[in-house]
Amino acid sequence: MNKLKFLLSLFLLISTLHAVDIPWNHDYNKALIQAKKEHKIVYLFIGADQCKYCKRLYEWTLSKPEVIKRMQKDYVLLYMSRDQHKIPAQYEKYGAPRHYFINYKEEIIHSDQGSREPEGWYDVLDEVDLKKDDFTI
Repeated sequence: MNKLKFLLSLFLLISTLHAVDIPWNHDYNKALIQAKKEHKIVYLFIGADQCKYCKRLYEWTLSKPEVIKRMQKDYVLLYMSRDQHKIPAQYEKYGAPRHYFINYKEEIIHSDQGSREPEGWYDVLDEVDLKKDDFTI
């Protein structure tokens, strides 16, 4: 039994060392102000507290250090739970996870839905990069 506890503790320690938390904003207006100031796009991730696909996206993709690094470089990161936050009416809050890439003027540059593995998520980010030149950043 002690060996099992040791192995479980070791597993939890190792998984914690590799997990990186995203420093999410949760205030819509502050995210818009920050985006304008830093000349970035807001990535609005709309989820739900009991959404298995949101959890999957986070565990498989958004917890990867290389994904986080790219996201922080180009975006103001905003997470809003439909169960905890007042989501502005112009955004669909059902069918989570929902993804909106918006500028500080609240213009939607790109929207998407669903969970992705890192490779698929990079494809989404590449689509946003192609579209962003048509908007004020």
